[in-house]
Amino acid sequence: MCGFGGFYDSLLPADRAEHILTKMASRLVHRGPDDQGIWLEQETGIHLAHRRLAVVDLSASGHQPMQSASGRYVIVFNGEVYNYQTLRTELEQRGTQWRGHSDTEVLLAGIETWGVDETLRRCVGMFALALWDRKARVLYLARDRLGEKPLYYGWMKGAFLFGSELKALKVHPAWQGEIDRQAVTLFMRHNYIPTPFSIYKGIYKLPPGCFLAMPWEALTTGKAPFPFPEKEGTGGQMIAPRAYWSAWEVVENGGAAPFRGSDEEAIAELEDRLREAVTGKMVADVPLGAFLSGGIDSSMVAALMQAHSSQPVKTFSIGFHEQGYNEAVHAAQVAHYLGTDHTELYINPQEAIAVIPQLPIIYDEPFADSSQIPTFLVSQLARQHVTVALSGDGGDELLGGYNRYFWCRRIWSTVRRIPRFARQIAAQGLRIPPPRVWNRVFASAGPFLPARLRQVHPGDKLHKLAAILASDSPAVIYEQLISQWQSPSSIVIHGSETSGIADKVWSHLAVTDLTERMMFLDLMTYLPDDILTKVDRASMAVSLEVRVPLLDHRLVEFAWRLPVGLKVRDGAGKWMLRQILHRYVPKELVERPKMGFGVPIDIWLRGPLRDWTEDLLDESKLKREGYFHPGPIRKKWEEHLTGRRNWQYPLWCVLMFQAWLEAQ
Repeated sequence: MCGFGGFYDSLLPADRAEHILTKMASRLVHRGPDDQGIWLEQETGIHLAHRRLAVVDLSASGHQPMQSASGRYVIVFNGEVYNYQTLRTELEQRGTQWRGHSDTEVLLAGIETWGVDETLRRCVGMFALALWDRKARVLYLARDRLGEKPLYYGWMKGAFLFGSELKALKVHPAWQGEIDRQAVTLFMRHNYIPTPFSIYKGIYKLPPGCFLAMPWEALTTGKAPFPFPEKEGTGGQMIAPRAYWSAWEVVENGGAAPFRGSDEEAIAELEDRLREAVTGKMVADVPLGAFLSGGIDSSMVAALMQAHSSQPVKTFSIGFHEQGYNEAVHAAQVAHYLGTDHTELYINPQEAIAVIPQLPIIYDEPFADSSQIPTFLVSQLARQHVTVALSGDGGDELLGGYNRYFWCRRIWSTVRRIPRFARQIAAQGLRIPPPRVWNRVFASAGPFLPARLRQVHPGDKLHKLAAILASDSPAVIYEQLISQWQSPSSIVIHGSETSGIADKVWSHLAVTDLTERMMFLDLMTYLPDDILTKVDRASMAVSLEVRVPLLDHRLVEFAWRLPVGLKVRDGAGKWMLRQILHRYVPKELVERPKMGFGVPIDIWLRGPLRDWTEDLLDESKLKREGYFHPGPIRKKWEEHLTGRRNWQYPLWCVLMFQAWLEAQ
């Protein structure tokens, strides 16, 4: 795992360019503490910088930037190609001679043999890269299929900049960094900034599964690439990201050729593919472990790791003393049953809150998934013992695990038959008791409720339900369920939103099942831009490589061939995964209401974070900075303080933007 940066700039003298490259690399030292390298070609103005975290081939032969054997290609690479040994064997049979044992060298040899597009298709892995073809004079940027590794790019005053994190791009003297109000508006809806946008005008995220080919002529003329993937029928006339793997095609192909076997056959094949994905991610020349929350996904990964390890697997979890947020006790039970070498750390509020000032630096742009805090803490804990950790992320998007999938389906099947005025009356009734009262009601009735109604924080969910009862389509319900602010353009001054992929999915995706459409939207947006961003930045901030076996693209492709009834059954998601997990871990240890990986932000805002919040949400400050209309924000803050409503999520969005703005 590594980090890189680079730029095209034909005007800088060599000594000045070397200084900038060295500074770029130093800004990414957390991503690669083991080695540093720079490369530049004064004739063409191409400059590359790299920081290395040595995981495979710890020798100097893995040093980057790395040139291909012929000298034609130069690469900076961040990530892992898990099937590099298979590719290496195939290339050896074609006569390739090796200098070392790294996957980067195999990647370069593959590109020399098969070309960029075909090599990317052959790779199983997580990665981002920049590649300069010295013969054809083309700069390539590429990103893995699901978006596990980040890659930013864009123009600033005649310089084309690119890199793993924005902090590397900011080193270049052409950097301007004008805040994009459309990105701010999108952030206030989603709590992250969706691809291809970044917080800055003119700087974009490369979409997952894509590569961008920038001819030198385009660089010299300052031609800007179109940020969205190139569409059919353009004739290659625009410079735009091109897909070498399309999630859209995977989903539609899966629907066109579904798995036809029995439940038992489907479960057996899924287990085989899970085993292949997990064991394939256990190859490393450094210590390796796993995150373990005690939930379905992380327990599945840990169980398969332990089943294929000759010694106890190192597992890690973070615990909180606040009721409703602590999963560590469940993780410990699973670890004990599996026989892993388990390490847990209980965090008090002061230790968790101490992470908050670091968040703008870690994430580089506003990011407001509050589980960023425990994710950083468990990464920090794991890094004391291992260099690589496996994570259970991805199971919800692939196998139907999120509660919103059930909420949306149930709500829509009910409300479509009820007159709108009656729904509005019901919504008003749900809003009368504050969330804390509903929580007490559900707690008292808990033993008598069916499992599907035993929810964590039911009061917040019922108030959210009240807000969406008047919806007139499942698309609107889904948008409201995933939105932090329901009308973000009304609070962002001069704010606006782009329609994005959601409209296309609801109107054009061949798959018509409501649950699968929501799963696909999450796969394309929430997964890469929230979950994987959170994990990458939090782990790399402490130089820990995190691998996500459930996102092996071969497993993803198989999952989308499975009928939705194998994923969601008997009112619960991940039905197949549960059947497999119960073979390794007793059902009673893992079956419980979905909790998530959160922290009690709602309590902290009223307590130890109150002064910090008051300062950032000061009305005169908001007016002076000019990004938000203070009125709606102050209203939510006052309601939150009194306990009448729990507005932790929309408030956390504003607070993370404000904290990021102060750090600039």
